[in-house]
Amino acid sequence: MRHFLGLLLGIVLTAGILGGAGWATTRAIQEAGAPAMASGPELWTALGVMAVIGLILGMVVAGRVSPLATFVPSLALLAWTVVYALDMNRAISLFPAGPSVHPLVAQVVIGCRYLLTFGVFALLGVLLFIPVLLPSRWAGRHEEEEEEDYEESQEGTYY
Repeated sequence: MRHFLGLLLGIVLTAGILGGAGWATTRAIQEAGAPAMASGPELWTALGVMAVIGLILGMVVAGRVSPLATFVPSLALLAWTVVYALDMNRAISLFPAGPSVHPLVAQVVIGCRYLLTFGVFALLGVLLFIPVLLPSRWAGRHEEEEEEDYEESQEGTYY
């Protein structure tokens, strides 16, 4: 059950990274282009969204959740980066485009393009893949508690 919840959390985290970071990047770049409004509420909102995404990523990477919660977004980000490295046009064509795209989705697409082309998706993908390599993340908490109880009972026999 822990790994199933981790899988669901990974799917939500992937959508949050792509949507939130894409939107925040677009807003921050647009605000940086207008120096008169450089300290406006749009910039603070974008920076706040980036900080919240970073906080959530940090909690998932450092916390005791299933490693599937980090594996799903890392797989998506690294796969997209590999496609970009092999064929840039194909990777860019995976973004939704055209007049039928909602303006909010268009902002997210612009931000995700920046993040993909500047290598931020590769950086985040590697960061999120590290917890998958730790064997202790795959074991449940009950196994650790049973091992500690077993060790305490052995120590008592030596005294």
